[in-house]
Amino acid sequence: MYDFAIIGGGIVGMSTAMQLAETYPDARIVVLEKEPRLAEHQTGHNSGVIHAGVYYTPGSLKARFCLAGNTATKQFCTQHGIHYDVCGKMLVATTPLEMERMQALWQRTEANGLERYWLSQEELHAREPNIVGLGGIFVPSSGIVSYRQVTEKMAQIFTSHGGDLLFNAEVIALDERASEIVITTTDAEIHTRFLISCAGLMADRVVEMLGVQPDFMICPFRGEYYLLPEKYNRIVNHLIYPIPDPAMPFLGVHLTRMIDGSVTVGPNAVLAMKREGYRKTDISFSDLFTMVAHQGIRRVLRDNLRPGLTEMKNSLLKGEYLKTVQKYCPMLKKEDLKPYPAGVRAQAVSHEGKLIDDFLFVNTPRSINVCNAPSPAATSAIPIGEYIISKVKERIGEPAYAAKAG
Repeated sequence: MYDFAIIGGGIVGMSTAMQLAETYPDARIVVLEKEPRLAEHQTGHNSGVIHAGVYYTPGSLKARFCLAGNTATKQFCTQHGIHYDVCGKMLVATTPLEMERMQALWQRTEANGLERYWLSQEELHAREPNIVGLGGIFVPSSGIVSYRQVTEKMAQIFTSHGGDLLFNAEVIALDERASEIVITTTDAEIHTRFLISCAGLMADRVVEMLGVQPDFMICPFRGEYYLLPEKYNRIVNHLIYPIPDPAMPFLGVHLTRMIDGSVTVGPNAVLAMKREGYRKTDISFSDLFTMVAHQGIRRVLRDNLRPGLTEMKNSLLKGEYLKTVQKYCPMLKKEDLKPYPAGVRAQAVSHEGKLIDDFLFVNTPRSINVCNAPSPAATSAIPIGEYIISKVKERIGEPAYAAKAG
């Protein structure tokens, strides 16, 4: 019998496991990961940005956790010798309309407590000679890191405290009882007093296994990237982001300095034809049918038909994709866009047809389930873990009582 079981070996799951093991040193804890190694999905398929918290609604969990996570991630990396680079983020306006939209972002960054600087066209060019724009906002606290490396270090700390880490352990059934939850995996049955799920793309399915009908569904959006040739590794000095269109659900294509020194272009956002559909050819007819049958997802697709078709066109035609980045970096050419692995964003969609904007948790008497944790979840992983543990303490009490809970 375990005291805690955690589903998911991404950065949110491992942050939670690490902090649980440190908070409840006498508890028996297991992490179940269906893949053969950690960070195989959202954690290992992103741009590695340590976000500052520019875009998020003031007072939201995203805004609070991102701001705290920016500091906590850097402190964790410093403490454990993980290389990171605080290169800063540049938001670039290329039209008068974007200059107006940038004013709203300026106000939001103030409300979120961020250090930032308004740049004129001349100041922007001085900082970024290869970028064109009418002006920009510079946010110095943004950085880059390998979140896979961070996750692996968290796992080392977790196992050093006696935690168990099981790979190839896909959860296929859950039975919540009065005093325990029985977890059935592909090759074992595990009993735990308390369950925490950080299942990403499968978050809604885990909740359904617990007997709860969720009022949302996970909709997978594939984010496609390109890699620039090595000669462009110094093309930018900072992370370069466009000013987002408020009518669009995502941020737009940006130039990202990666921690290995390379530079990527992306991501876009296209509907994936499979929950874990990292390639254009990945199709699951059962996943497609489930998505199309969901009234909320149908409404999102209908309400965003025009931008959705634009994103699809950009996905299929490299030249159209290139135009999105040439707005602020005109020197790039089609042959500069080299293949790079895509990611899939696990985005919760409500029955009413809204993209759920904030982090979302769904709980049962013996479980806490992270149900919407797209970007900036990696940046926010340590505060998310702290939040989960605060909720655990409310349920079962302080550490001395962990083994007796139930």
